[in-house]
Amino acid sequence: MSQGAHRVRVAVDAPQHSGLTGPLDYASEQALAPGSLVRVPLGRRELLGVVWPAARADAAGGEAYPLAELRPVTAALDALPPLSSDWCALVEFAALYYQRSVGELAASVLPPQLRELEPKQLQLRLKKLDKLAQPAAAEPAVRPELSPAQAEALAQLDALLAQDGPQAPPPLLLYGVTGSGKTEVYLRAAEHALAAGRQVLVLVPEINLTPQLEARFAERFAGTAMVSLHSGLTPAQRLRNWLAAHFGRAQLVLGTRLAVFASMPKLGLIVVDEEHDPSYKQQDGARYSARDLAVYRARLEKLPVILGSATPSLESWQRAEEGRYRRLAMPQRIGGGALPRVRLFDMNTLPRNKGVTTALSAPLIEALRLRLERGEQSLMFLNRRGYAPVLHCLECGWKSECPHCSAFRVFHKLDRTLRCHHCGFTERVPPACPDCGNPDIAPLGRGTEKLEEQLAEALPGARVARIDADSTKLKGSLEAQLDAVHAGEVDILVGTQMVTKGHDFRRITLVAAVNPDGALFSSDFRAPERLFALLMQAAGRAGRDAEQAARSEMWVQTWHPQHALYQALTTHDFERFAKSQLEERASAGLPPFAHLALLRAEARTAEAAKAFLQAASDVAAALDGAGQVLVYAPVPMQVARVANVERLQMLVESDSRVALQRLLAAWLPALGALKREHKAVIRWAVDVDPLAI
Repeated sequence: MSQGAHRVRVAVDAPQHSGLTGPLDYASEQALAPGSLVRVPLGRRELLGVVWPAARADAAGGEAYPLAELRPVTAALDALPPLSSDWCALVEFAALYYQRSVGELAASVLPPQLRELEPKQLQLRLKKLDKLAQPAAAEPAVRPELSPAQAEALAQLDALLAQDGPQAPPPLLLYGVTGSGKTEVYLRAAEHALAAGRQVLVLVPEINLTPQLEARFAERFAGTAMVSLHSGLTPAQRLRNWLAAHFGRAQLVLGTRLAVFASMPKLGLIVVDEEHDPSYKQQDGARYSARDLAVYRARLEKLPVILGSATPSLESWQRAEEGRYRRLAMPQRIGGGALPRVRLFDMNTLPRNKGVTTALSAPLIEALRLRLERGEQSLMFLNRRGYAPVLHCLECGWKSECPHCSAFRVFHKLDRTLRCHHCGFTERVPPACPDCGNPDIAPLGRGTEKLEEQLAEALPGARVARIDADSTKLKGSLEAQLDAVHAGEVDILVGTQMVTKGHDFRRITLVAAVNPDGALFSSDFRAPERLFALLMQAAGRAGRDAEQAARSEMWVQTWHPQHALYQALTTHDFERFAKSQLEERASAGLPPFAHLALLRAEARTAEAAKAFLQAASDVAAALDGAGQVLVYAPVPMQVARVANVERLQMLVESDSRVALQRLLAAWLPALGALKREHKAVIRWAVDVDPLAI
C-alpha cells in the first residue's frame, strides 16, 4: 500500500443477514469525492458501490481497521460526475426509515447495467450518449386559455418557484376534479422551471399512463430533451436515460415510483400525478412510498412539489387540514362541463331467480342501447379479470381451489384454463368434477371475459373491447387498444381499474361500475378509500367533452345503495367522504392518526411462521420504549398460503412515529439472529407505513 493511500467509506449491497448495514471502509490510491461510483471487492465478489459522505450512516465495521489491512478499491468509474450529497441524503433517509441497509437501497435504485460495466465499457456508453442529438427546436405548441382556478394555482406555484429563502416551500396539494385541467397546470409549472434553467421530475403511478403523459409533454416541449424511467425499459434504455438525467442533459424526466431516485443535479420542480395511487408504494425489497419520498426530497432540496389528485390520499388531505400542505382547489371542469350524474341502481329490486348470474340489469342494457343509437361510447368497469372467479360443481360443492394457495383459481374461458392469479399455477379445465365425476361444472361469479361475452349477446352488433392484464400482455397491445377507443372503433369498453385512470376518452358518456360492493366490508381499513377513489376516477372518464357532459351518467349497480360511501359519490363530494373517514380513523386510532409497521414471516408451516413472530414479539417487549408501541398477535395474511408457503403477519402500532422508528431500529438486528434459530422460516420482512393490511 503506497503512502498516498486514502480511507474511503463505500455503501455496498451486502446481504441483509450479514449484519453489514452501513458503509464499509476500503483503501484507495486516489482521493475520491463523496458520491463517486466505484467497484469494490466484497467476499469473493466484486460489486458496484457509492463512496459515502463521511458524516453519513455509521460504518458497520465497529472499530476502524488500520489502513494497511483494508482491501483496495478495484476501480473508480471516474467518467461519471459524483452523485450529489442531496441524493445520498435521500437514499440514506429512505434506508433508515424503511429499515434497509444503505448499500442495498443505493444498489437497487441505480440502473442494473451500471453494476456490470467496467470503466472502459462505460466510456463507450458515454460516447454513444454524446452522439444522441439534442431535439431540434420546434414551433411552440398552442397553449389553451387558463381557467381562473388554473391561473390561481399557477400564480401560487410561481411564487413558490421564485422563493429562494432558507426554508423549503410547503408541498402543494392540487385538488382538482377529473377534467379540471391539472395536467395543464403541471405543463405550465414545468415551463416556468425549465425557463429558469432547472430540471423537472414528473411521477405517474403506472407505466400505462407514461406514454400518454409523455405525448402531452413531448407536444408542449418539442425541442426539450426528455426521458422516461420505468420498469418497462430495457436495461440499456434505462441506463441511457438515467445517464442523460445525471449529466443534466435531460431537462424533463417522466417516470414511475423508481424515478423518485433519479439523479438530477439541477432539479427545480417535482410533480406527483394521482398522488393517492397505491402503485407509488413498492411491494417488495425496500418497501418505500415514492410519494412520501418525493415530499422529503423537495424539502431536502428546498424546491416545490405538486401532489395532484381528484381524490387525495387521506394522509395528504389531513396534512392540508393541519396546514402542513397548501391546498389548491380546482372544483370545475374545463369548458364548464358538468361531472356525470351518478345513478345508484338497487340490485335488491331485481327478481331473485336462482342461477341468474348476469351482471347486466335490464335498465343498464337499455341505457347502453341508447348510447349505441347515439353513436356514443360506454365504459363497463369490473375489477376482476378472467371469465369467472371460480368453477364449482352443483352436485358435491367442489370449487376450483388452487392446490398451492389459499385462494381459488380463476376460470379463463378463451384458453379453457384454471389459473391462479397468486402463484401462476395453470391447468386445463377438467371435463368433469374431480371429486364426484359430475360433468356439469359451472362458472360462479363473473370476470371481465364473461362480461364481454354477455354484452355481445345482449347487444348484437355492438363493438365490445376488453382491457385488462390478460388482454394487454403483448408489447404494444395496450396502446393499440386505446387508439381504437380514441378513434371511435369501439362502442363498449370493458375493463379493470387499468382503464379508470388518467385516460382522456372524449366520446364516453356512460360509465357503469358492475360489482363494486366487495370493498365495503373488507377487513382492510383502507378499502373504502381505495373504492371511492376508483369510482370517482371511473366516473371521471365520462363527459370529458363539454358538449356531451350534460347527458353523461355513471351507473353503480349495488346491493347497498344507502351506504354512506355511495351517498357521497352521488354528489361527487370527496370532502364529505374524507371528513367521515377521518373521523372514523381518529376514533379507531388508525393512520394518519397513528403509525404502523407490519412484520411478515413466511414458512412451510403456519406453526413455524407463528413461532418466529411470537418470539419476535417477546424480543420487542423487552426493548427500551416498548411501552409506547403496541404489538398485536400474529394473524394469517388475507391470502394465507401462496405457492405452498404459509404467510403470517404481525401489526406494530404507535401514536408516535419517532417511537415506532426507534423500536424498529433496535428490533431489526435482533430479528436477523432470531431467524438463525428459527430455521424453518424461509423469509421475513418489515413493511413501514403498509398500504394493505
